[in-house]
Amino acid sequence: MTAEPTTARSHWLRNTVIVLVVLVVIGVGIVATYALTLSRTFDTGTEKIAEAFPEETSRPPVLEGAAASAQNILLLGSDTRGAIGEDLATVRGQRSDTIMVLHIPADRENVQVMSIMRDSWVDIPGRGAAKVNSALSYGGVPLAVQTVESLISARIDHVAIIDFEGFKGLTDALGGVDVDNAVAFTRDGHAYPQGVQTLNGEQALGFVRERYSFRDGDFQRARNQQAYIKAVIGKVLSAETLTDPAKISALVGSISPYLRVDNGLNAAYVGGLGLELRSLRSEDITFFTAPTTGTGTSPDGQSIVNLDPVGMAEVQEAFRTDSLESYTPEFQTTD
Repeated sequence: MTAEPTTARSHWLRNTVIVLVVLVVIGVGIVATYALTLSRTFDTGTEKIAEAFPEETSRPPVLEGAAASAQNILLLGSDTRGAIGEDLATVRGQRSDTIMVLHIPADRENVQVMSIMRDSWVDIPGRGAAKVNSALSYGGVPLAVQTVESLISARIDHVAIIDFEGFKGLTDALGGVDVDNAVAFTRDGHAYPQGVQTLNGEQALGFVRERYSFRDGDFQRARNQQAYIKAVIGKVLSAETLTDPAKISALVGSISPYLRVDNGLNAAYVGGLGLELRSLRSEDITFFTAPTTGTGTSPDGQSIVNLDPVGMAEVQEAFRTDSLESYTPEFQTTD
């Protein structure tokens, strides 16, 4: 077998890294699929969600034509592993702290990541109006998928759940990450000043978890999580990471135990997607938050986030027609 040129191998690795890092949170690690051992590490280290999707009759139609190969990946994050236990695939009774939809268009020329505020007041199928993160509690992963599919009016193709504890190992495996912090705050005795700063694993975990320090609470928390992912992507794309097989191996090994994915989200799928995204650059990845009209109070007295019906109609149309690239949200960041 002829050895793969180093440059080609680096491109494969880099784009596979982008796909999985975006899956991370957000939080997912990277698998260099040309290396069999790393593929095995990913596939054996991640726990599979046996029943990840709702009944077929309750789902949006499959896209057809040019948009048929577009992909939507639901990313759920939790910082309550101690309460959930070892099996994150059976998370009924728990709530998701982070909800993101990763959209990969059919042309594979860019990627959009939409955060959904966890207190967003939505219709939970079979349950009525409630906070979007309660879907996981009411009906596990299938109901969470069904709720988000109803919200975006499009199918979810894959699901990944990550425990925030995995952020520590991911960050430390990279030797720390440089995060651009927009709002200064302090958590657990550590000060996070405004501006660029290098965070270790423990500090990164505090950075993505904090919300009480901010005037707009979870809104800034979502922005910080997006900033963290951008920092991870930047570090992974650096020469010091791409040319260090030991660091890549540590990256995959550190994050895999904290991941739960549907059966189809395996190393082969990620590797194939990495090849399709081989021309993607970090500036082609856009982060935004589902449009809202601000906070409010539910009929039963809960503090909630009200989604903007006009803005959400635009988002739904963009998902249905695979035109999310042209959607211009009120708040948006690019790497």
